Amino acid sequence: MGKRASPRPSGTAAKGIVKEEDHLLEYESDSDESTVEVRHRSRGHNAPHTGNGAVSGSKRRLSEWTESDNRNDNDYEEGEEREQLLDPDLPDEEAIELHRLDSGSLDSFDDETGPKANEENSPYEEVRAAVRNYDEDVPCNTIRAWTIGLTLVFIGASVNTLFSLRQPSIGLGALIAQIIAWPLGRAWQRVVPDRQINIFGLRCDLNPGPFNIKEHSIIVVMASVSFSVAYATDIILAQLVFYKQNFGIIFQLVLTISTQSLGYGIAGMMRKFLVYPASMIWPGNLVAVALMNAMYEKHEAPDPSIIGGRMPRYRWFGIVTLFSAIYYFIPGFFAQCLSVFAFFTWMAPQNPIVNQLFGGNTGLSLIPITFDWTQIAGYVGSPLIPPWHAIANTTIGVVLFYIVLTAFLHYTGAWYSQFLPMSDSSTYDNTGGIYNVSRILTPEFTLDEEAYKAYSPVFISTTFALSYGLSFAAITALIVYTYLHHRKAIWAQYKDSTNEKPDIHMKLMQKYKEAPSWWYLSLFTIMLALGFFSVLAYSTNLTWWAFLLAVGISFVFSLPIGIIQAVTNHQIGLNVLTEFIYGYIQPGRPLALMLFKTYGYITMSQALSFVSDLKFGHYMKIPPRTMFMAQVVATTVSCFIQVGVLNFALGNIEGICDLTQPQRFTCPGGRVFFSASVIWGLIGPSRVFSPGQIYSGLLIFFALGAAAPIAFWFAARRWPRSPAKYLMAPLIFGGAGYIPPATPLNYLSWGFVGYVFQHLVKKHHFRWWSRLNYLTSAGLDLGLALGTLVIFFVFTLNDIEAPRWWGNEVVTTTMDYQGKAVQAVLAPGETFGPETW
Repeated sequence: MGKRASPRPSGTAAKGIVKEEDHLLEYESDSDESTVEVRHRSRGHNAPHTGNGAVSGSKRRLSEWTESDNRNDNDYEEGEEREQLLDPDLPDEEAIELHRLDSGSLDSFDDETGPKANEENSPYEEVRAAVRNYDEDVPCNTIRAWTIGLTLVFIGASVNTLFSLRQPSIGLGALIAQIIAWPLGRAWQRVVPDRQINIFGLRCDLNPGPFNIKEHSIIVVMASVSFSVAYATDIILAQLVFYKQNFGIIFQLVLTISTQSLGYGIAGMMRKFLVYPASMIWPGNLVAVALMNAMYEKHEAPDPSIIGGRMPRYRWFGIVTLFSAIYYFIPGFFAQCLSVFAFFTWMAPQNPIVNQLFGGNTGLSLIPITFDWTQIAGYVGSPLIPPWHAIANTTIGVVLFYIVLTAFLHYTGAWYSQFLPMSDSSTYDNTGGIYNVSRILTPEFTLDEEAYKAYSPVFISTTFALSYGLSFAAITALIVYTYLHHRKAIWAQYKDSTNEKPDIHMKLMQKYKEAPSWWYLSLFTIMLALGFFSVLAYSTNLTWWAFLLAVGISFVFSLPIGIIQAVTNHQIGLNVLTEFIYGYIQPGRPLALMLFKTYGYITMSQALSFVSDLKFGHYMKIPPRTMFMAQVVATTVSCFIQVGVLNFALGNIEGICDLTQPQRFTCPGGRVFFSASVIWGLIGPSRVFSPGQIYSGLLIFFALGAAAPIAFWFAARRWPRSPAKYLMAPLIFGGAGYIPPATPLNYLSWGFVGYVFQHLVKKHHFRWWSRLNYLTSAGLDLGLALGTLVIFFVFTLNDIEAPRWWGNEVVTTTMDYQGKAVQAVLAPGETFGPETW
């Protein structure tokens, strides 16, 4: 099914349910000596204020409503100029009433801004709280921005591609680039001489003056579009490693560039509906905008009342980064038992049930202990970012489905589970061995039906099977949930998007030349031609009409899903839908299915990612033509980097993609992608999920997903003080979308750390949380990445093994680590499962 949830990582290679950086830094002051007017804004939390709790509260809790996405239809009023993006059923201390600001409240909030309260601003309180309603005339299309941006593109794309092959995967996100770019820009400002140079006949300033917020924004956009690992790399992995099929470097480059950039044309056509209207808020961008504005405040005041409050925030960030990098050498190299601290499996290393229940690699991890930030943040992202209610809902889903239901199904023998591992992402045959795909492939890489009938049906682990059912439920749950809580808001904003008057931000952007539509259409045509070349010039078995159908699905769904995402911060994925469609219309073609899913799902996802970046540029007042060039160049450069790094890794890391690879380069994403291609493409859903087949019972999850939001909705209104008001069905079903290859250890440890920081620390030590929480998260992520890079380049590439002692060797003796925790092992020649298939 290909469970990469989002092509845009943030913080870490975040692939979990909440992808935006939920950041909040204290506002102390914001002044500028330029000719452009810049106003003083003080944070209500630390600055004296007299009577405007709504304003200070809304700013203080910016991170909460930007990540929330539930709406009470009863609270919606026609003509209302605010959109409450909070879950209305959250506990009282989490709920926020965002009221329209009046001049009186502004007077009390900021003495300097108060007299200007009648100036035009966004009609939406959410936007007013984060986005400045003025423009600064500062350069952004500078050598400095391009040099720093492309340097970070090279670093981020390389690191993320390399470590996407690792389990758990780690990586750098746009947040890291945003933080790193600031000292780099300031250093350039101080060190590089102030002179002009000629580039292609154009005179450019080598040092254009103070490093400014627009240059910084361009760098963040370049990182945003390039740091995410291309979905096409999983196709390449599946081809090279699992299908033993190699079309060459040209195919890899053309495929990667076309799949990553085809969405630009759709994004250009959607600007009128998804970027220009004020009602298309894109709440995830507001957090990045607020952080960016906070970074350019002057005269930051210390806060001696909290730990770390006396030092500048970036010094704290540097200390945390250094500590994280040094500390990772302990669980990552010297004492690897600390990474998955499954001590019960050490006491009974060859007991399958003990390893199934307590193992952290292929088991349920009933006692989830880890001292490794990789395990905590590697799959889901940093737990210091999403709001607590989102973490809680995800954790409920993990406990309910991946522990309770999984244990029940596995130990009652459902799906012949006694012959299979409890949790992994591989496919198996009826002997309990890895499914030998070559036995059912024709020379044209299609299904040989007679060979399939003579060999075996496909079997998968209990959590893998359950993950498909939960994916079915998540699709219907999100649709029903969106209808129940957002239908009026979405319809009202859709109507407004075609005729509403321009807001202040649109008016300010009118001073810049728009990127003409023919730029986007030309790029779309070029990428479409490259797509045709990749699928028709090689033996992919994807027909031209199926390719156009995939692109058509992306185009048709981009607008409605874009409206939902712009309002609710949720994106409905099309991966399962595309797999269903192609698996039924042209079964038996695994490579064709992978291509169809990528062009049908990622094109839409990339288009909305680009639209989101365009809205970020809209808020930051970046000239549209500069935005276009930055996005296109960064995306194209990153494609070459990712393909190069992938081939380097496959050729230089010994044992790569093996389940027992010492440095954990087991290719988890590629393995899931390959397994999905076998299930949906080679064998086809009709032989796996249709009535009468082994996994047909999973289809009931479609109905379960549709019913759950309705039940929660009625329960919350019937018993408004009951726990039902906390429940969000899409997160419960789909929050743990990376199991497998992730395990409950990853999610449960993530949930525990999230509870500590996002609930306890935030509630009892809010001043520390608001000042340093997100920089702490970024420091832990960056330090982990740096430590891992040092271990890889210094030790791994030079064949320097970890110390041989009990703490490193005990983990390798367990069935959990070896992937052999199976209750019933068949003798040679014996089989299990149905007699015919």
